[in-house]
Amino acid sequence: MSDDETTHGNFDFRGFDVPELEAVTLAAAADGGKSAGSGKSGKSGKSGKSSKHKSDQDKKGTTVAKEEKKAKKNRPGLFTPMELRGLTVRNRIWLPPMCTYSAYARDGKPTPFHYQHYVSRAFGGFGLIIAEATAVAPEGRISPCDLGLWEDGQIDAWRWIVDGIREAGAVPAVQLNHAGRKASTGCFAVGYENQSVPVEAGGWPTVAPSEIAFGGLDMPRALSVDEIHGIVRAFAAAAGRAVAAGFQAIEIHAAHGYLISQFLDPLSNERDDEYGGDLNGRARFLLEIVDAVRGVVPDTLPVLVRISATDWAAGGWDLDQTILVSKMLKEHGVDLVDVSTGGIVAGVSIPVKPNYQVPFAEQVRAKADVPVTAVGLITKPKQAEKILIHGEADAVEIGRAALRDPNWPLRAAHKLGVPVAEAPYAPQYVRGAY
Repeated sequence: MSDDETTHGNFDFRGFDVPELEAVTLAAAADGGKSAGSGKSGKSGKSGKSSKHKSDQDKKGTTVAKEEKKAKKNRPGLFTPMELRGLTVRNRIWLPPMCTYSAYARDGKPTPFHYQHYVSRAFGGFGLIIAEATAVAPEGRISPCDLGLWEDGQIDAWRWIVDGIREAGAVPAVQLNHAGRKASTGCFAVGYENQSVPVEAGGWPTVAPSEIAFGGLDMPRALSVDEIHGIVRAFAAAAGRAVAAGFQAIEIHAAHGYLISQFLDPLSNERDDEYGGDLNGRARFLLEIVDAVRGVVPDTLPVLVRISATDWAAGGWDLDQTILVSKMLKEHGVDLVDVSTGGIVAGVSIPVKPNYQVPFAEQVRAKADVPVTAVGLITKPKQAEKILIHGEADAVEIGRAALRDPNWPLRAAHKLGVPVAEAPYAPQYVRGAY
């Protein structure tokens, strides 16, 4: 199959322009008002009827307003809109970034698979869709089949997906990443899973803060200060391309043992220059990236940071450091911290169970005074709703359960008693509502 046959341009399934239903409704109402008022008037005998009609309308309007207020009060927290820098997200059920390793041409460009994957979940009712780890440089890919925004030719390949997500009612976001010493690893499409991909098979040498390997992966080369500055610029450039593609929010990946996380963690950062040492030094790289990204995106565009609250390893990254850095992030214009855990050390014991990462999100929210999301085996609607009720997070991310069920939010709306008219159904699918 040729490259041309795999490009998104040959698979533009968007079809027809969808009218803005609210605008159509308002236009119809306005037209109806004109028609009703087009009859002859002026006789004194009709003025009483007019006044009575107006009075009835006022009463009806007051009743409707009260009902709407009551419905809003009783609406589950999961389906309450959320504001971020003036951007309204329709609900608090978000799709977290999950790698699919499906850029088979190894050019970083999304394909029809990615359109189907993300847009179907937007139609399924998710409020915010965070596209998977997207590399800011070719050597920053986790695997050869990762997506990217490292060059302008990738913008158009993203745009149709972003448009599709927005047309389905969700907010499109993208996670920007550099994998550092965990780059050039295998996947189902390449082989060499959990190993470094050899150069002859499409792999490449990796870089890191220090010459410390992750598990059995190849030894990385330590970055020079000039190279660090270059990667900061690469994040900013990728953010600019994300805006050009139409993304409405950007997440910086500082978790799971990838490059920014490697700088933060004393177990992987042994530098003795301005990018190492104490917490301020180890956090410098992240803060420079945040400032660079914030400097190229519109003031109205939210910037998120995903961070591992702990690496579950003695002497490594922990919750106290996470809280301190989260406070710094807030001061540098970050709008929300996406709280996860783990990833810097191979083979550690993690107590995986439902909600196992939620307490970390709750602590960051309370002590850093910043909005957070929670993730970690959240699979049931009532379970997710309780997280919001208890003030443990501002939004929840449904990961693996969303891979099984793209319509998880619609099912959750049914389980929580949300009327069909208030659930995030696209008009084409209302007939199939629960």
